[in-house]
Amino acid sequence: MGVPAFFRWLSRKYSSIIVHCVEERSKECNGVRIPVDTSKPNPNEVEFDNLYLDMNGIIHPCTHPEDKPAPKNEDEMMVAIFEYIDRLFNIVRPRRVLYMAIDGVAPRAKMNQQRSRRFRASKEGAELTEEKQRMREEIIQRGGYLPPEEIKERFDSNCITPGTEFMDNLAHCLRYYVADRLSNDPGWRNITVFLSDASVPGEGEHKIMDFIRRQRAQPNHDPNTHHCLCGADADLIMLGLATHEPNFTIIREEFKPNKPRPCALCGQMGHEIKDCQGTAREKQGEHDQFADTMPVAEQEFIFIRLCVLREYLERELTMASLPFPFDFERSVDDWVFMCFFVGNDFLPHLPSLEIREGAIDRLVGIYKDVVHKTGGYLTQNGFVNLERVEMIMHAVGVAEDNIFKKRKEDDVKHQAPAYLTTGQFAPQALGGRDRPQPVHNARHQAFDMRMQSRDHNNRVSLDSWPSDSSDSRGVKRKAEDSDSEPEPEDNVRLWEEGWKQRYYKTKFDVDVTDEDFKRKVVKSYVEGLCWVLRYYYQGCASWKWYFPFHYAPFASDFKDIVGMFSEFEKGTKPFKPLEQLMGVFPAASGNFLPTTWRNLMTSPDSSIIDFYPDDFAIDLNGKKYAWQGVALLPFVDERRLRAALDDVYPDLTSEEGVCSVGSPPRLSPQGTEFPAELCHGIQGTLNLDDDPILPDKIPSKVLKPSDWERSGQGPWRPQLGFNPNRQQAHLNQITSLFSCKNSTK
Repeated sequence: MGVPAFFRWLSRKYSSIIVHCVEERSKECNGVRIPVDTSKPNPNEVEFDNLYLDMNGIIHPCTHPEDKPAPKNEDEMMVAIFEYIDRLFNIVRPRRVLYMAIDGVAPRAKMNQQRSRRFRASKEGAELTEEKQRMREEIIQRGGYLPPEEIKERFDSNCITPGTEFMDNLAHCLRYYVADRLSNDPGWRNITVFLSDASVPGEGEHKIMDFIRRQRAQPNHDPNTHHCLCGADADLIMLGLATHEPNFTIIREEFKPNKPRPCALCGQMGHEIKDCQGTAREKQGEHDQFADTMPVAEQEFIFIRLCVLREYLERELTMASLPFPFDFERSVDDWVFMCFFVGNDFLPHLPSLEIREGAIDRLVGIYKDVVHKTGGYLTQNGFVNLERVEMIMHAVGVAEDNIFKKRKEDDVKHQAPAYLTTGQFAPQALGGRDRPQPVHNARHQAFDMRMQSRDHNNRVSLDSWPSDSSDSRGVKRKAEDSDSEPEPEDNVRLWEEGWKQRYYKTKFDVDVTDEDFKRKVVKSYVEGLCWVLRYYYQGCASWKWYFPFHYAPFASDFKDIVGMFSEFEKGTKPFKPLEQLMGVFPAASGNFLPTTWRNLMTSPDSSIIDFYPDDFAIDLNGKKYAWQGVALLPFVDERRLRAALDDVYPDLTSEEGVCSVGSPPRLSPQGTEFPAELCHGIQGTLNLDDDPILPDKIPSKVLKPSDWERSGQGPWRPQLGFNPNRQQAHLNQITSLFSCKNSTK
């Protein structure tokens, strides 16, 4: 979810929620690698029942990693994904269920963010190519050395979208991978595996939540089930809390800041492309045997224990002297709802609420007052009490002017140190895996820190003097020598009088006196709050709803909102996969689409050519970096898009037609009921797959262990022995449970 700094804020405030994962490593004996037996007890001293994988959080780092060389081809990408899943399975060791969910077609509210990300990725890729070419020419002209330019097709990460051939191949490979593990790995022997691939509509994490909600509603659900969800998005924490399961854990990679990256031009470490001098590479090793390697530290994993977070929240949210019994579960739902105001994937955050400024704590304080005054909570089972929400917004709105002024004062005062302390006082990654060296003389250490701070402040003072000063004590640095980028110009200036007028004029091009327009923006935002909460607790209330503005209103604009929302339109349906590609792809990624569809993105005669601008503005919106800004892209008009596609649908081949359809959101009622007692209490219906994974029917275009080994690139995985009886039993299980691309009902 788009909540910058949420995890950092949460982990600093409630540090005990984080625990480092204990990972058992495979051993080597006489040149033979002995794999880890995942059927043995978990070394983390907790036994997990269900493991859920939000696969898109695995696919992206495996296909285009930032801290190590990219895979050379699609086969290497698939192997990297398999190895990543193996590591997670080794750490968690689920005993009942493994659920793998790949993002399918998303609701329109999410597609706007996907569109922004994909257009940005395309724009940044083109800018990087242009910058590399310019820097290469400059360095060569001044006699520098650069390695020969590789003619290599750039991997377009936009292909990780439902409806592309890559996603179809991935689904086939994962099906074979699971069949192989069920047959050969003792740790997989007694678990039930679900794969919801990209042909099933819905975001991966919400398909997982839908599965959990449905199982919780069954009469034989085990309330002591221990869930583990893999993913790095902040919304997973809130979704986990929203399940109200007492045993819920999230596993994610440990974030380590400032990891070194190679220069995109010369491939050497220690500098960025803008600082590349074209110097010859130093010899690496006695015989230069490490020339093509990068120093890569294997990423570690951490657990986020939501059971501990629930204890923290209970202490913080408990209210005394209420006119009714306090209900902690209701207050958790309200806390999740209040987090929506600081940012999410579907709505821009309110201008006056920033996590780093303590916005959530401020909202909690106001919330307690509202509950005391009104005698009730904000939400119930996914529905919002707008009257109480308006009271909270009014309290925030009264303080907005002071919030903006204090923000400016803090920005002026804030000054990052130009040095980092060492020893015990050095900054550490969350969880403190790398233990710092102890300080032997704290008094001397503190004195050194004061001296460094004084020297730094003196340098800053000198550097700020005018360049034409006759005093020779300071020389102003050149602009290119500055360590920081110049601050972007902010035309809104929220800290000055008239901020609301400037905001609406700059962001919406309307006058602040246009009450009808302001009410329209607020109405859309209120609808969005109701939609997001319903999405978290009940599922997608409307596949077609979206917030039609790039910016949010002010908290002080939330007036008379009680009657602004009634109900969402019934019977809406998701886009088809190819339709979503047309809605989120830039023209540069049109190669993933059929020819006639692609022409709609580039032809001047296209009726929807305005949906695909060659360039677009990014409004920094008070931020410093482009990735923090707002991409000012036109919103896709669904009616115009469908009308244009009606003319090109007949051009699809039979295979393309299958890709364009996708699967219905849930299985049809004609599916087969399977008994709960055979599947760890899981209930539902399923349909058998028309193309199951059987021993004599391995899909084409699928990377198999034998293919990888024949390529001479080493063993693909440790072989644990072959038991034909057990393999056939598991293949029968796959036929009935796994390969149906299922979703339980």
